[in-house]
Amino acid sequence: MSGVATMTEPLLEVEGVDKSFPGVRALHDMRLELRSGEVLALVGENGAGKSTLMKLLSGIHSADAGHFRLGGEPYQPASPRHALELGISIIHQEFNLVPHLTVAQNIFIGREPRRGRLLLDERKLNADAAELLDRLHLRLDPRAVVGELTVANQQMVEIAKALSYDPRVLIMDEPTAALNDAEVATLHELIRRFVRPGTGVIYISHRMEEIKRIADRVTVIRDGEYIDTLDMATAATPDIIALMVGRAIDTEARPEGVRADREVVLRVEGLRTRDLLKDVSFDLRHGEILGFAGLMGAGRTEVARALVGADKAEAGAVTLHGEPVRIATPADAAKLGIGYLSEDRKRFGLLLDQDVKANIALSALRQFTKAGFVRDCALRAKADRYVGALRIKTPSLDQTAKNLSGGNQQKVVIAKWLAKDCDILIFDEPTRGIDVGAKEEIYQLLRELTGQGKSIIMISSELPEILRMSHRVVVMSEGRVTRVLDADEATQENIMHYATLRPDENPADAAELGLAPEGKAGQS
Repeated sequence: MSGVATMTEPLLEVEGVDKSFPGVRALHDMRLELRSGEVLALVGENGAGKSTLMKLLSGIHSADAGHFRLGGEPYQPASPRHALELGISIIHQEFNLVPHLTVAQNIFIGREPRRGRLLLDERKLNADAAELLDRLHLRLDPRAVVGELTVANQQMVEIAKALSYDPRVLIMDEPTAALNDAEVATLHELIRRFVRPGTGVIYISHRMEEIKRIADRVTVIRDGEYIDTLDMATAATPDIIALMVGRAIDTEARPEGVRADREVVLRVEGLRTRDLLKDVSFDLRHGEILGFAGLMGAGRTEVARALVGADKAEAGAVTLHGEPVRIATPADAAKLGIGYLSEDRKRFGLLLDQDVKANIALSALRQFTKAGFVRDCALRAKADRYVGALRIKTPSLDQTAKNLSGGNQQKVVIAKWLAKDCDILIFDEPTRGIDVGAKEEIYQLLRELTGQGKSIIMISSELPEILRMSHRVVVMSEGRVTRVLDADEATQENIMHYATLRPDENPADAAELGLAPEGKAGQS
């Protein structure tokens, strides 16, 4: 944790705040207290009101009722710029960077030093950025183009930009969604250096283990209302989750193994791409959830994209229900009953400006057209069926997808492929950015789908999720499959062992794992 604050006076107070939008009450009698010198975690399900509260604090919206105090004084930001001037800086989950500009230009955009009235002082700009980055212990080149940086380094640029305003309150919304463990540790160390008497952090995250490590207290909100605030040192994770969702959740459940005599619905052999994949082989059985685990860059997403034809494979054979098939494009995969749910649902899974019913019908539009015209009644009936079956929270079928919470957006993507009636579904990071309660609904849905005879490939960076959901686990390292583990032998320790192996450089390990000389994994 950041170290319990020694100063207990409130730095930021939220009292009795209400906020409504047409047809939706987003916040009611909301309360929050951030103490000087502390990290306060803010948790709640998607749609609980976290984003609305942050928009009020950052000056994007104004409250209908209630009041805010910052450092004991009334706080009423008229705009995001005004909020920054008053001392509150926010780092949004979605990056707000200009890719073709440099690190320094992004940090000081709109505040660039000038020589005279017209000319930018590029030398001073880079020097100021270098001084800031050095103070924050961030190893970034001020002259580097942001679009060429890794996602983790782009996140660090966002943080540097927020801290360049010398805020009293730093709000971080899912700051580690795209970071690995080492990068999370770097971020947490930066937060600890920032927090001191007179400053504080509001830390929004769905990752309970992470919150335990960094936060002093945790505030829980549900359905737009304040629920409770707990000391993190004594709060139990199951208790926090129960407060979030209003019920107890069993987070320790594990699946039983799938019988080896079940039909192999999909077999992939010797899948290879030019850049990364090397002779990847595995099979998927009827009614199975096959998990894919590995470190960042191991090739899990690349396997999925090559399998469905989104990326070109140089070699490899795919067999579907015992018959060889050729998949050159995602459209080919869809025709064969294979649906791919991308990890980036907003970019590749949804038409954000279209409504819920249009998104659900997207993959099966031919079902709803006749003589070139869309049969709206049939389309609405199908969309309404899946909205009900998946418990998608939306005011209506005509709600635009971008206005739904992350968990409900994910459900719309799932509904799209269910409408297509795919027998094989590939879920890439199915619960990224989704709260605990919505995760449980997704997990239950996956179990129901396999119970109906669907077969699922699930790619996830969260080992607890892999262990909880997978009947078998395919472990990858550096573009190769290093092991296929049954549920009873899959542990975090085993998975991490095989995820860090390099069998091409260690013949002894390769022999131990039962790998063929060219690197193919034996089927378990």
